[in-house]
Amino acid sequence: MSSRLHGHVAVVTGAAGGIGSAIARRFASEGCRIAALDLVAPVDGDLNLTCDLGDDSAVEAAGVAIAAAGMSPSIVVHAAAMGSGADALDTDSAFLARMMNINVGGAFRLARIFAPGMRARQRGAFLFISSINSTFATPGLAAYAASKAALDSFTRTLALELAADRIRVNGIRPASIDTPLLRRGFEARPDPAAARRANILRHPLGRLGTPEDVAALALFLCSDEASWITGADYLLDGGASITRR
Repeated sequence: MSSRLHGHVAVVTGAAGGIGSAIARRFASEGCRIAALDLVAPVDGDLNLTCDLGDDSAVEAAGVAIAAAGMSPSIVVHAAAMGSGADALDTDSAFLARMMNINVGGAFRLARIFAPGMRARQRGAFLFISSINSTFATPGLAAYAASKAALDSFTRTLALELAADRIRVNGIRPASIDTPLLRRGFEARPDPAAARRANILRHPLGRLGTPEDVAALALFLCSDEASWITGADYLLDGGASITRR
């Protein structure tokens, strides 16, 4: 059995979703203990917790529960996110605030809770799951794209702030990943099969990404193999950014 993360403990948010659960399983297969967090109860962790990443007290309580379980996280992966959208002129203030509070505020909260322990041990890695939409104009996803752009900026700043403590901070910017959330989006279209085919055509490699594709890159970035990588965001897009068609 491979053990690239032997001795590590990882906090994985969004761990009941397609990408988060794939990351939790892949890390566990590499010898990592997992504290899995989500709004609904995850099942893939050594410790499974319900947690609203948009709420200070909820994240603080998760940190207390993780410590009480004898787990000292050396890795934090923030895969939880709001993914719904609307045109810019149809985005009300409450929706925008909630989007930013989870997608970006969640990253801030995780850093506040778990970076101090990493600093004490002079070892750690944060990984934030962003989106290809953070750098492309994306009609219909104005708030989501803005939140992911803010997350990219936070990734770079946090990387610089924590570098002296040997804590690395990186991001992944996936294109279309074949998750239940994406499939529900297709099903909401008049012709779901046509919507899926059109989406695939935007990716030169001719297929959608999979949660396992994201998990493979996440494993590398959180492992010692990436020990000289920080402040980076990696496109994982099947070539979509080459043409953005």
